[in-house]
Amino acid sequence: MSAYKSDFLNVLAERGFIHQVSEPDALDQLAKSQPITAYIGFDCTAASLHIGSLLPIMMLHWLQQTGHRPIALMGGGTTRVGDPSGKDESRRILTDEMIAENLKGIRAVFSKFLKFEGGGGNAVMANNADWLNSLNYIDFLRDVGRHFSVNRMLAFDSVKMRLDRQQELSFLEFNYMILQAYDFVELNKREACVLQMGGSDQWGNIVSGIDLGRRMSNAQLFALTSPLITTGSGAKMGKTAAGAVWLNADMVSPYDYWQFWRNTEDGDVGRFLKLFTVLPLDEIGRLSALQGAEVNEAKKVLATEATALVHGRAAADEAAGTARKTFEEGAHAENLPTVEIASADMQSLGVLAAFVRAGLVSSNGEARRQIKGGGLKVNDATVTDEKMVLTPTALTPEGVIKLSLGKKRHVLLKPQ
Repeated sequence: MSAYKSDFLNVLAERGFIHQVSEPDALDQLAKSQPITAYIGFDCTAASLHIGSLLPIMMLHWLQQTGHRPIALMGGGTTRVGDPSGKDESRRILTDEMIAENLKGIRAVFSKFLKFEGGGGNAVMANNADWLNSLNYIDFLRDVGRHFSVNRMLAFDSVKMRLDRQQELSFLEFNYMILQAYDFVELNKREACVLQMGGSDQWGNIVSGIDLGRRMSNAQLFALTSPLITTGSGAKMGKTAAGAVWLNADMVSPYDYWQFWRNTEDGDVGRFLKLFTVLPLDEIGRLSALQGAEVNEAKKVLATEATALVHGRAAADEAAGTARKTFEEGAHAENLPTVEIASADMQSLGVLAAFVRAGLVSSNGEARRQIKGGGLKVNDATVTDEKMVLTPTALTPEGVIKLSLGKKRHVLLKPQ
C-alpha cells in the first residue's frame, strides 16, 4: 500500500518511478486537491530521442492519465549550451538550423504518449528558446544571476565531478544550471507550472529552480526525480553493442526495437513491465511470477507492449509475428531486415564481406572470431570456413540468403 493519497504519486510510486521528492506531503496534498502542471526538459541534441528518454516520457504520460497537465519542454535554447551533468566532456555546439531539425523528429515521438492541446488533450510542448534566446545579458545577471552563489554551484555533483577529475568545464556549461533554474521560474510564470521532474542526476539543477522561484516570485515549487535505470548486470539502460536504441522508426526499425526488449535480462522483466508498458499491475504481477523457460513469454509481452507504445500496435504485432516465424517456426520471414546487393556482387561474395555488408559484424576480424566460436550461420547452417564464398546457388526458393549472428539476429541478403 502506497503512502500517497493522490492518484498521480500513487501510480508513480507503485510502478517504480520515484527516487526523490521535495516536500512529498505538500505535493501529494496539492495533486489530490487540484490538477497540477509539471514539466520535464529534453535537449535536442539528435534527430530522435532514444530509450534513455523513455522513462521521463512515461512519467509525463502517467501525469496526464491521472488528471494533470504535462509540459514537454524542448531545450531549443539550452541545447546551444550543453548540460554537464554526468558528462566528462563538452558537447559539440549545434547550429540553430540543426536544433530546429532535431526538434521536428522529437515532436513526433511525444504525440504517441501525450494528448496535446488541439488534439483532444491538455499537454503543452514548450521551447525554452522562446525566452532564453532574447535575454539581455546584463539584465539577466542583475535579475537572476545575483541569486546564485558560486560556492554552492561548485559543490553540485555535476560540476564537482568534472573539476575533481581535472576536466575542463567551460563557463558556457557552468551557466547551464542557472538557465535550467530560470526555465522553471518562467514556466511557473507562463503556465502556472509547479513541478519539475527528471532523472536523479538532475536533482541539484531542479532544486536550484525551486530556490530561484522562491527568491524571485515567492513561488512554492516542487522536485521529483526518477532512479537511474541500470540493467541487472549493471549496464546502463538503452546502450547496445550497435549503439543507442532510438525511438524513431527510420533510425531503429520496429523489429530491432522489439528485439531489444525481447533480450531483456530475466531479473529485469518485472521492473521493465512496470516502467515501460501501460499494462495493469495485476497482469504485470502474473507475468513477473513466471519461472524458467516461461520467463520468455513475459519477455515477449514486454517487447510487444513496449513496441506498441512507440511504433503502434500493428507494427508491434508484426515484429512479434516475424520473430515467431524466424525462431519458432524456422521459416524465412519476408519482414526480416533485408540488405539489397548487386547481382554482379552475388557471383562470388566472401562470407566475411557478406556479414559486414549485412551489418551483423563491424569487420572481417570480428566475423572470423564469430566463425571460430560457431556464431555465424548461412541459411541456418553454421559457417566453419572463413574462406567460404556465397554464390547464386546459395539462394533459397524465396530468392534470398539468410545470414544469422547467434540465435537472435538475422538479415536477408537479396540480389538486385
